[in-house]
Amino acid sequence: MRIGELADRTGTSRRLLRYYEEQGLITARRGANGYRDYDGDTVDRVGQIRGLLDAGLPTRIIRRILPCLDGPTDLYFPDATPEMLDTLERERDRMTRRIACLSKNRDAIAAYLDRVRPRREGRTP
Repeated sequence: MRIGELADRTGTSRRLLRYYEEQGLITARRGANGYRDYDGDTVDRVGQIRGLLDAGLPTRIIRRILPCLDGPTDLYFPDATPEMLDTLERERDRMTRRIACLSKNRDAIAAYLDRVRPRREGRTP
């Protein structure tokens, strides 16, 4: 698929997709006409990248861990230094705290809606 279709399917700008490619996060084949051609799996990959960026991971870390996100693997990662593993553990722990906070806020909003909606509709909760 061309970059425009990938942009539409992922809700990601073409400029950002080119940046992901420059950072080594996604790859494209080039047609004889020079246009980028992405395979269908790139849609999911862009979703993973966006999720990791939203979680606060920098692209340099994302690039290194993307191969692990495809599922169980026996790949050897010589660049998995103690420092990188420490960084990933800190990021994982930070994500876990953020998930807990988001879950608590979601539950509070849901409880509020459960109390308010019936009243607005003329019913009692």
